[in-house]
Amino acid sequence: MPPKSRKVNPPTSVTGEKPGVTLSWYGVHGGSLRLPRTPRTGTLQLIYLHYIHTHHNSGKCPPSSRYSLPVARGSCRRSRHRCGREPRARAAFRPPPGGAVPARVTGHLDDCTCDVETIDAFNNYKVFPRLNELLESDYFRYYKVNLKKPCPFWNDNSHCGIRDCAVKPCLSDEVPGGIRSGSYKYSEEASNLAEECEEAERLGAVDGSLSEETQRAVLQWTRHDDSSDSFCEADDILSPDAEYVDLLLNPERYTGYKGPDAWKIWNSIYEENCFKPQNVKRPLESDKGHAFYKWLKGVCVEKRAFYRLISGLHASINIHLSARYLLQDTWSEKKWGPNVTEFQRRFDEVITRGEGPRRLKNLYFLYLIELRALSKVLPFFERPGFQLYTGNKSRDAEMKNLLLEILHLAKSFPLHFDENSFFAGNKKEAAKLKEEFRLHFKNISRIMDCVGCFKCRLWGKLQTQGLGTALKILFSENLIEKMPGSGSSYGFQLTRQEIVALFNAFGRISTSVRELENFRNILQNMR
Repeated sequence: MPPKSRKVNPPTSVTGEKPGVTLSWYGVHGGSLRLPRTPRTGTLQLIYLHYIHTHHNSGKCPPSSRYSLPVARGSCRRSRHRCGREPRARAAFRPPPGGAVPARVTGHLDDCTCDVETIDAFNNYKVFPRLNELLESDYFRYYKVNLKKPCPFWNDNSHCGIRDCAVKPCLSDEVPGGIRSGSYKYSEEASNLAEECEEAERLGAVDGSLSEETQRAVLQWTRHDDSSDSFCEADDILSPDAEYVDLLLNPERYTGYKGPDAWKIWNSIYEENCFKPQNVKRPLESDKGHAFYKWLKGVCVEKRAFYRLISGLHASINIHLSARYLLQDTWSEKKWGPNVTEFQRRFDEVITRGEGPRRLKNLYFLYLIELRALSKVLPFFERPGFQLYTGNKSRDAEMKNLLLEILHLAKSFPLHFDENSFFAGNKKEAAKLKEEFRLHFKNISRIMDCVGCFKCRLWGKLQTQGLGTALKILFSENLIEKMPGSGSSYGFQLTRQEIVALFNAFGRISTSVRELENFRNILQNMR
């Protein structure tokens, strides 16, 4: 939840709280817009509306990605005004004060040797186009998830009734047969690998002659072994409540989900899972963040990185919300697009009291962490036995080549984050801190089951699993290095769910970096 901003000139909006002139703009987005009477900005706002109209109708806007993260901004349950009807279309645009382009971050990032400009160029012109193409393929667009799991932390299973919060699951015949079957069989080596897994599963079955109590204990030990390197509470994909979702048909965007219950989600994440003492107030709760940043600077690099990862994830969500905002909602159609005022409210340096640029730098830090994981996991995907199996052999081979191209590109990045600074020093203390790190993040993945908006929950679970998979990769470097070039790899494994989440999560972060350039261009044209 963003901090309360101090009073600034009111943005233009469809509600028109301030005196002004009413402009009919059905040709732009459909509705009435009330513009404040300001001599400096009146003409500029009209020019901007024309700019948006031209770009929306000409299709010249840079394509926004179709893969997104949940916008857990608040609950709709308690307010009939907010939940009894669909979210109202808004068109709120305010030129930046003083002619400056706000929320522009530049220079080096803390705890890194990299800079913002290098990431922008690398992502926007190399990674983003290729990654978007990969994520549109069948293997990566279908994600199996259980959205019906109850919240494990508080008794509140209410859900938002807004239409845009809903998720439409796939019918069984809509999912490619190769994905439904879970097969890997394109080559003899892959077939042998599948047979080895089946044999291991048979040999590992619990002896039916054991007592029920002993059987339960053995199953608990097995589950513990399976989850000992996991940073996420993974869904049981064999559960009857788990369903395939087409991510292209359920994109992340503004849903109207906001209020105290959504604030409760983020508050639980920051206050109870980010290693922060209760007496240290976050900047969003205090007019001054000096005490918070003094504390953050004094903690170890691992705890500081943990906070920055969560903050970067939160920033990415807010960018997606601002970039795919509901601009028009009529009986005939809905139109989504960039809401500049919403973006400024969350990232403008003045409005956020300096917090906006910090949030954006944390987004870049998150980008570096996930990019580093992709560069490290290349040997796993290079094995001949690994296939992106959907049943379409030629298409799957094409997508594997594209995936390897992206991973080699990630490896070529010149200013990678050095994860060797994590968990160094005393081995016993480092191991203890690593386990705390893992359990805290795993707890955050469980909080995603408390999100009341199903679409927000979907993207929240996917992106936390993706980041958790990236952390699993970074902390399994020794296992990956020992992995044989062919044959099975028992030391390090990734499930299909982890693979889909890993690349879609990075796709969301890559899209956020790309959307920042879009907002900068819009704001520059508004000067």
